[in-house]
Amino acid sequence: MKITLPLYQRYRRVTEIGFWAVVLLLNAVMNTLVSIADLRRAGENVAAWQPAVWELSSTVVVAALIPFIVWWTGWLRRRFDWKQALLLHVVATVPFCLMHVAGMVAIREGLYAVAGEPYQFGPLWQELGYEYLKDFRSYFLILAMIEGEARMLSDDAPSPQPVTDRFLVKKLGREFLVKVQDIEWIESAGNYITLHVGKTDYLLRETMANWGRRASRGFIAAPSCIWIMSPTFACTTPGTARRACAAESVCR
Repeated sequence: MKITLPLYQRYRRVTEIGFWAVVLLLNAVMNTLVSIADLRRAGENVAAWQPAVWELSSTVVVAALIPFIVWWTGWLRRRFDWKQALLLHVVATVPFCLMHVAGMVAIREGLYAVAGEPYQFGPLWQELGYEYLKDFRSYFLILAMIEGEARMLSDDAPSPQPVTDRFLVKKLGREFLVKVQDIEWIESAGNYITLHVGKTDYLLRETMANWGRRASRGFIAAPSCIWIMSPTFACTTPGTARRACAAESVCR
């Protein structure tokens, strides 16, 4: 089956969840096998279930934190340039590590208690330093995957170029001509804008300021989005307008 834009849009959420589930599970299994092999080679008498608990507990907490990284990435993209966002991502690795460690230790202590075994995390600051180095790497690997998908879905051209009453955009390696009258609304995301056309979204590398300079009189500007008053989007859905914009717009 050929992967098309409408097909990807239809199953995008399922695809994303499936992708993370497969990646995290494979990583946990491989890390468990490596840990068991290292322990055997070092002559440590540790039951195989213990490394499995270590890795799976870590994986479960990381999986729970991924939606927060996705939200944080989008929030930064809407408000800061890439240099400022990168610095704030570095800062975010600290709470990411603390939540990861706290969560996985809680899970391990619970499972060890069920097995009737004591669990020792180790010297706090030494172990935190070790975990932070790993979490720093994990955070930016996750971020790279998130941005990679955004880049894949974004326009490869520096900015959308108008062709009479249409705009040429790219998505999933294909080009599309989007009619202006088909665009329901435009959302700002920092150095990106999103064209909302029916059930399909087109993410373009374009600032709201640059877009505003080319905007016609049919566009209504708001601090975090621009509305296009077209026949396809009337004032019958003001609730949608308020949810889409960070600052409430008045449909008129």
